[in-house]
Amino acid sequence: MSPQPPDPQELAARLSGGDRSALARAITLVESTRTEHRKLAAELLQACLPRTGKAIRLGISGVPGVGKSTTIDQLGVDLTADGRKVAVLAVDPSSSRSGGSILGDKTRMSRLSMDPQAYVRPSPSAGTLGGVAARTRETMLLCEAAGFDVVIVETVGTGQSETSVADMVDTFLVLMLPGAGDELQGIKKGILELADIIAINKAEGENRQRAQNAAAEYIAALKILMPRVKEWQPPVLTVSGLAGEGLDKLWSEVERHRDVTQAAGAFEKTRADQQVKWLWTMLEDRMLGRLTRDRDMKAKIRELEAQVRSGETAATMAVESIMARLGD
Repeated sequence: MSPQPPDPQELAARLSGGDRSALARAITLVESTRTEHRKLAAELLQACLPRTGKAIRLGISGVPGVGKSTTIDQLGVDLTADGRKVAVLAVDPSSSRSGGSILGDKTRMSRLSMDPQAYVRPSPSAGTLGGVAARTRETMLLCEAAGFDVVIVETVGTGQSETSVADMVDTFLVLMLPGAGDELQGIKKGILELADIIAINKAEGENRQRAQNAAAEYIAALKILMPRVKEWQPPVLTVSGLAGEGLDKLWSEVERHRDVTQAAGAFEKTRADQQVKWLWTMLEDRMLGRLTRDRDMKAKIRELEAQVRSGETAATMAVESIMARLGD
């Protein structure tokens, strides 16, 4: 016998009181792909909406091994010690075949996961482009409704399409490894264009000078790129998540970025644009789901796939055939 689905209004009320079990249940509800849960999730988010929008939303990306989890763990405990409530949405790499993931971020963020003022939620990316889980936006809103005033999204950092991360946060931080040179030559121009802040991590011991040299290289590279907001030139910092060095300066830059964009009017515009993009992302997802759930349509698509694969039918003609069945 399946458990009774939660009442959205009751769940929203419990969330507003900071009930952690309610937050976990709410996130599970919005992550559910069951049709009957979608309407409940929509009602829940609508009820939570008045309590959202006040948190600082920070996205953190970087290649695997750059030290994202270690840095977030130290930054998070620094912020909670300063009286803030921190939620971390740590998206784990997951297999595009099985959907399985390691979900080890609670282990890597050992101090933060035990902090009563923090909440760490690992979620598999399930092959989603940009290295973020399918319901990260919804989860961010639920965390804000539960009273968290800093929400950090840690991405897979596989370079698939970090645009999706930048489209849901206020500040996009990219962590880099020391030693620019060849690394700088190989990095995608796009990631630099998206970054609001760049931090060279692991700037401790023998790496300290290498990190400073790398920072100088990135500063030079940024001068030839158009900033996302004309009033903001992305700073390049050196930090050590392991030693906890430079993180106070990093956080002050996050707050300064918020202040500058708010003063320029870009902050509100960006958030409004993000909401519209969220609408279209969900709509496209639902429309695609509708196509693949309809038995007759699913059979027709498989037939057309086989024809396209064999070269019997052009992909353009197959699309026209599908659209004709939809009444277009």
